[in-house]
Amino acid sequence: MASTAPLQHLDRAQLEDTLDHVRASPAEGTLELIVQRPGVDERVVLDEARLNTDEGLEGDTWKQRSSKRTDDGSPHPDMQLNIMNSRILGAIAQSADRMELAGDQLIVDMDLSDANLPAWTKLAVGDAVIQITDQPHTGCAKFSQRFGVEAHRFVNSEVGKELHLRGINARVVSPGTIRRGDPIRKL
Repeated sequence: MASTAPLQHLDRAQLEDTLDHVRASPAEGTLELIVQRPGVDERVVLDEARLNTDEGLEGDTWKQRSSKRTDDGSPHPDMQLNIMNSRILGAIAQSADRMELAGDQLIVDMDLSDANLPAWTKLAVGDAVIQITDQPHTGCAKFSQRFGVEAHRFVNSEVGKELHLRGINARVVSPGTIRRGDPIRKL
């Protein structure tokens, strides 16, 4: 697991300086990082993984996580996968080995904005097909602790929400194997 030692977090001006680079993310992208969460605060970076409709990312704890967005507190089916843009995460994390701390399973070099990926867009990744959902992804206290309060505010700002800087949620619609470096294309 990556170091959780505190860094000097980026300030608002430094975060805003990343926007041109993030906005240059491709419309169809690349899977940069696969992160399995086998337990609370545990991360395993994988070169290859399986996605399925029951678990999301196999071996991940999504299915054991309760949700405030379901009537019975069960895991939300439209939040199986958390996806974040590698360009903004790389800047916020400040080193590649800290990117896994965000808690997102799929880190991608791709434009995640509504303009490029509206809810219900299907994406081919490796042998799998996933679908972007309409469930917002805003992060949590752990994100603030690891990357700073200003980073949390920034990814949830007006521009942050427009570009989905904190990420997006998706569900698996067709199982398959995914690998780091796989292209991601819209269907």
